[in-house]
Amino acid sequence: MTHINKTLLNIALQTEIPRVFIDAKTKDFKIIDYSSAFKELFGEADSYLVGNSFIQFLEAANMATVDLQHLQNSFIQAVFERKNVSVPFSFYEGQQVILSFDKSGNWIFEIKPLLNDDDAIAYLFLDLILVEKNDILDRSERQQLVAESVSSKGSLDKERKLLSVFKQSNTLGERNEKVPLDMEQKVALAIQRISESESDLRNLVMTAHYPLMILRGEDWIIEIANQPLVDLWEKTIEGVTGQKLMDILPEIANQPFPKLLRRVFETGQGYGEEEQLFFYHSPSGPAIKYVNFFYDPLRNDMGETVGIIVAAEDVTANVHQRKALEESLAKEQRLVKEMSSLNDELAASIEELSATNEELLSYQKDLNDRNERLKQSEERFRLLVKQAPVGICVIRAFDLIVLEVNDGYLELVGKLRDEVQYRPIWEAVAEASEGYAHVMQEVVNTGKAFVAKEHEVLLVRYGTPQTLYLDFVYEPVIATDGAVTAIMVVCIDVTEKVWSRRAIEEASERTRLAVEAAEIGTYDHNYVTNTLVTSERFDEIFDYPKPISRQELLPRIHPDDLHLSTAAHIIAAREGKVTYEMRLLFSDGSIRWIRVHGKVVYQLDGKPGKLLGTVIDITDFKRLQQQKDDFISIASHELKTPVTTLKAALQLLVRLQDKADAVTFTRLLTQATRSMDRVTMLIEDLLNVSAMGSGSVGLNKRNFLVKDLLDTCCSHVRESGEHTLVFEGDSQLEVFADENRIEQVIVNFVNNAVKYAPQSQQVFLGVKRIDGFAKIYVRDSGPGIPQDKQKHIFERYVRAEDNSIKVSGLGLGLYISADIIRRHGGEIGVDSIFGKGATFWFTLPLG
Repeated sequence: MTHINKTLLNIALQTEIPRVFIDAKTKDFKIIDYSSAFKELFGEADSYLVGNSFIQFLEAANMATVDLQHLQNSFIQAVFERKNVSVPFSFYEGQQVILSFDKSGNWIFEIKPLLNDDDAIAYLFLDLILVEKNDILDRSERQQLVAESVSSKGSLDKERKLLSVFKQSNTLGERNEKVPLDMEQKVALAIQRISESESDLRNLVMTAHYPLMILRGEDWIIEIANQPLVDLWEKTIEGVTGQKLMDILPEIANQPFPKLLRRVFETGQGYGEEEQLFFYHSPSGPAIKYVNFFYDPLRNDMGETVGIIVAAEDVTANVHQRKALEESLAKEQRLVKEMSSLNDELAASIEELSATNEELLSYQKDLNDRNERLKQSEERFRLLVKQAPVGICVIRAFDLIVLEVNDGYLELVGKLRDEVQYRPIWEAVAEASEGYAHVMQEVVNTGKAFVAKEHEVLLVRYGTPQTLYLDFVYEPVIATDGAVTAIMVVCIDVTEKVWSRRAIEEASERTRLAVEAAEIGTYDHNYVTNTLVTSERFDEIFDYPKPISRQELLPRIHPDDLHLSTAAHIIAAREGKVTYEMRLLFSDGSIRWIRVHGKVVYQLDGKPGKLLGTVIDITDFKRLQQQKDDFISIASHELKTPVTTLKAALQLLVRLQDKADAVTFTRLLTQATRSMDRVTMLIEDLLNVSAMGSGSVGLNKRNFLVKDLLDTCCSHVRESGEHTLVFEGDSQLEVFADENRIEQVIVNFVNNAVKYAPQSQQVFLGVKRIDGFAKIYVRDSGPGIPQDKQKHIFERYVRAEDNSIKVSGLGLGLYISADIIRRHGGEIGVDSIFGKGATFWFTLPLG
């Protein structure tokens, strides 16, 4: 390994042997980690050991007799020769240190090199081994024995072969008594090491608190597997030990695990992943978990990969909890964003309406002032021709020569005085002759005035063609004999007024369209006369034809909300604005919510004159808001119950993990699994609704027999034994549909029958042919569904329960079922008489 696998390192250091893990890549051989037994033996603090040179540590500790230079050379020898090396040493006598270890006798440092992925020595294991005085081997023999005794399987096999030879030698020795005594000591030491090595390895794996196992060979034989690992698979140690991994878990063949195991075995390089999906067959059926895992190669003394060490961790609960939290947070953020957007749009509409009303009032006042000034000008016309603020010219009738013209008219037509005065009018303003010459002649002939309002006229003003909007009059001047002697032309440029009015009209039209589109009612309440002017939508909301005064509408206001209207008008008189919500109560007992906005228009004396505002029906919004609150409450309750149960079961498992009997352990695991299944079902319902909203629900249609589906579905109900599922109808009917989705609908119908009709011992599942369709139904003999609830039964968050039956659920099952059937082109419904059971049915096209 080019890196340190913390899991395997922790396992290696969980031993009663004083052991040190040393970095062989540093020239002073620094300490990476060590076992608790080593710390107890030397009694040093962590800060002094980790990261420091092992050689310098021994020199500073001054507790043992050892040739430090020889020890360092032995380190180098183990690295370059790639073999185990032993170095003898002993502790100083007479040291007064209270230890659980006996420091008397002779000790050896056993140095074991560790290959990395590049087949180089990266690390060293250093074990301190006590050798009894009577069992001391000479140095060359001890080094040879230690070098042949490694922790891998291959090394154990070699020691067994060595023991076999030793035993044969002992047998011969008993015959001829020529075998030396130290050979018997070697045999005893080898036997002890084999036992200790195998025991240590097994104890390390079996006492680990997380899933761990060792696979041997290319067939991945499970040599050792601890309890947490088989719990992860929902199997037993006895059932998996000695078996091939793929025989135990054939369902992982199409999952990433075999490919990754093969890669680690072939390349000798470790590999790990987090939150990997793990599909397996539990005793209760197919199951899914999320796991963190790491595969590390297991090598023999030749550096060959002979197996794989597998470490894992079940993180299913963490992943589900994180995903649930992420989804809840995303949903909450979407709701907040939508609400904020609606509020902003409503505020903008109100502000635009208020601004438009203010502009309308301003333009109306301006228009009235101009009309008044025009009327006064006409009255003083003959005395104020030359000083008149309007264009005036006097034209002789018989030859249409301009006799008099004021500066206003010259400015209007964009001409100099000598270009107009004493010239024929249609020569002076030839560009207008085509449209108005015959009109003026008609005035001369008939003696009747011609009045033009906002006529669009093209004039060449100072050499530039311009379009103007003009109010003008051809007024005949009649002599005493009745003959027309002259035409007085009074002309006003109203171009700006026309543009302004059109802008007002466009703004008014936009406002009107916005109000109609938003179904907003408008009102104008006169505080002085106490009269009320309302729009059609206002009258529809209050269901009152053209009210004259506010008092006529007061009976429509809910008695409990009447004070809100009164208080709002008091605040409006003081602050100039009003905003409140209240309920309307109608004669049939129905209630509707409205939101009222208004702005006060003050009189010149500062007193309120009018209240202009809008009314909008928010009943649907209130209902949706209540449904949202009810759903959040139901979802919180439904999720809290199984989560609480799951938490309690897991807490008890943690407390009783070392002393729980099999019955208690199984009961708690079953309880936790049931709670987890309940949470999963609720989450799946929410995910199905989300998929329906996004249109991502797909159908995999095929032909299948309805009876086969009805006979095999709802296994959980059949296995419970509390209800009997009875088939009736045409057993040969075949439909063309998505079998899995249709089974989901039937299971929902049956679950509802079991929940809402617990006393109905028999639940009937039937199918019959109707007009080219198959009608599939589930019938029970329970309490039935009230008539008023049947029309809402397939809506979202609706549950058909009465006060005597309390069941769990989010109210999404029938809503999801209805969507599935509609996507198949079928119909769904319920037939029920309250107190006489219910029949839920749907239709599908025949195959």
